[in-house]
Amino acid sequence: MQTRPGTPHPLGATWDGHGTNFALYSEHASGVELCLFDAEGTETRLPVTEQTAFVWHAYVPGVQPGQRYGYRVDGEYAPERGLRFDPHVVLLDPYAKAVEGTEQFDKGVFAYVPGDEDNTMQTEDQRGAPLGLVVDPGFDWQGDQPPNVPFHQSVIYEAHVRGLTMTHPDVPEELRGTYAGIANPPTLKYLKELGITAVELMPVHLHVDDPFLLDKGLDNYWGYSTLSFFAPEVRYSAAARQNDPQGVIAEFKGMVKALHKEGIEVILDVVYNHTAEGNHLGPTMSFKGIDNPTYYRLVTGDERHYFDYTGTGNSLNVRHPQTLQLIMDSLRYWITEMHIDGFRFDLASTLARGLHEVDQLSSFFTIIHQDPIISQVKLIAEPWDVGEGGYQVGNFPVNWAEWNGIYRDDMRAFWQGAGGLASEIGYRLTGSSDLYQSDGRKPYASINFMTAHDGFTLRDTVSYNDKHNDANQEGNNDGHNDNKSWNCGAEGPTDDPEIEALRSRQQRNMLATLVLSQGTPMILGGDEIGRTQQGNNNAYCQDNEISWYDWDNVDGPLLAFTQKLLKLRREHPALHRRKFFSGRTIRGEDVRDIVWLRFDGQEMTDSDWQSAETQSLGVFLDGDGLNDVDAMGQPVRDDHLLLMLSSTYIDLPFTLPELGGCGEWELLLDTYDDGAEERVAAGGETTLHARSVKLYRCARSETAPA
Repeated sequence: MQTRPGTPHPLGATWDGHGTNFALYSEHASGVELCLFDAEGTETRLPVTEQTAFVWHAYVPGVQPGQRYGYRVDGEYAPERGLRFDPHVVLLDPYAKAVEGTEQFDKGVFAYVPGDEDNTMQTEDQRGAPLGLVVDPGFDWQGDQPPNVPFHQSVIYEAHVRGLTMTHPDVPEELRGTYAGIANPPTLKYLKELGITAVELMPVHLHVDDPFLLDKGLDNYWGYSTLSFFAPEVRYSAAARQNDPQGVIAEFKGMVKALHKEGIEVILDVVYNHTAEGNHLGPTMSFKGIDNPTYYRLVTGDERHYFDYTGTGNSLNVRHPQTLQLIMDSLRYWITEMHIDGFRFDLASTLARGLHEVDQLSSFFTIIHQDPIISQVKLIAEPWDVGEGGYQVGNFPVNWAEWNGIYRDDMRAFWQGAGGLASEIGYRLTGSSDLYQSDGRKPYASINFMTAHDGFTLRDTVSYNDKHNDANQEGNNDGHNDNKSWNCGAEGPTDDPEIEALRSRQQRNMLATLVLSQGTPMILGGDEIGRTQQGNNNAYCQDNEISWYDWDNVDGPLLAFTQKLLKLRREHPALHRRKFFSGRTIRGEDVRDIVWLRFDGQEMTDSDWQSAETQSLGVFLDGDGLNDVDAMGQPVRDDHLLLMLSSTYIDLPFTLPELGGCGEWELLLDTYDDGAEERVAAGGETTLHARSVKLYRCARSETAPA
């Protein structure tokens, strides 16, 4: 088989209709072989002799989409100096757009003799890494347009591709747990009627199932163990089940197109901080064997070992221009070719590290800020890692939103019944201005959440005091110990009607607080139907009923309550402001855009904010005080709203204020009673039941003229 010189760009395998160009970056290699495999696994090796600026490249006429390929890369094998070249190992192209199959440990994935602490070089053929596929990128998007939902109007729904539909009775069995399953009409209808605006999918990049899990009959369900930053995970593909690995790309694109037609954006949870290759004793499937010092952070003076800011064995070397290019090329690919609307960056503090410190002005952020494509989508950071100084909530650059872990912790502590949190709750309800206002960001930079994949579900947060992770087979030693949860009087399932009623109310309390807070709410998928993980707060390895939605036991009233909540948020711009509150008076009146109230109807005092006994508060939102305009340039106004929260165990007589010219308040929501209706004259009282939330609106007919 003849080869031609080809071109160094683009990296990866690029089909042009007549043949395929192959390009691979390796700065330290001494030789590269392109390995082509037929359907029976027979290998043809083609030496790649052309090299331009460390890119090895060749063009092979006649190579068509569907061709399986990998690389053998030669060079010095000196782990103590960070060099791990071994031509006995077939390696996956870092730029492969699709793959055939998954890793096969029994066929070999190690460049050293497993178990050898000295990392003695492997001399047996290692063929266990997945093979790349040449692909045809063509797809009929049928005029697909991104929904472009403004961030301040967004409601994010965190979900797992498999878990969402694995047991859905209305999704065809062959499509359950797949991209096509999400694109199926029953799933789309459910998400649309729920009222969310974006689905945030847990990792869909190709990942590896770790041997220590496979040995226990488990696997890496969450997928935070990336091997390829371009190829969609084949485990979530109906096409791959039908032996059509190329079809995975079209299936994924079809899912995105279907969600976009419903006005729902797609955000990907991406893991650019480490890879599945682990530490010095981990496998060699791609990056390690192609150019270990380029792609990984090695310990200076001890290059056998890796810096580990992630708790997974290694950290990507984002200080190297080629590694940065890899990440940026990947992000642009998912935006331009897959039509993705945004990204949530796992352990994003790792990407910000210059040497050891977290540097807000690192190359990673600088490049993204000036990139005309990446900078225009939604960028969300998980603002921490496991390294020293890694907790960076509130410190990411402008244009970045953040998972607000402080919001989660403060709000869960409040609903546990902790006192002395009034000032913290005030900040969290209003978009966390203490974290985001000073650097030019807006309230929607705060991604508010009560629960996420990592930790208890909402149902479990009100049902368990302690984690119950025995199914993980780690002696219940994994997962967080500080869950800020309260079982309401019994650990786990109970038939006690009072405890069950309290748990139902507490779920509503936390959902209501989340959705009615300023900022961007993120709902953990399944919380709206009462999904439980049986007390497991670290279900990363549970690809079974522990993690999947139980569609046969949906909490219908809770689902209806959540739909009502999201409808209220959507209809009331005062609940999703673009700007922080200013505390200013409106039209010269003695009323500000926000007023904080005690249950007696009087304004909160400094002593109230500081008191350890303050467990209730009211928030008046002036509908004329949004200080904003709509897309047509017209002033945005809303009803005056009144939000009441109480985490105390006693009922309170709450006096409704005489503010904004409001003469009567109409109840919109009560977590104590889903069907409650009430109209109360300003100055009158209502009962704010123990541990509950109420939301009122002022009828405009009784409000001072706009």
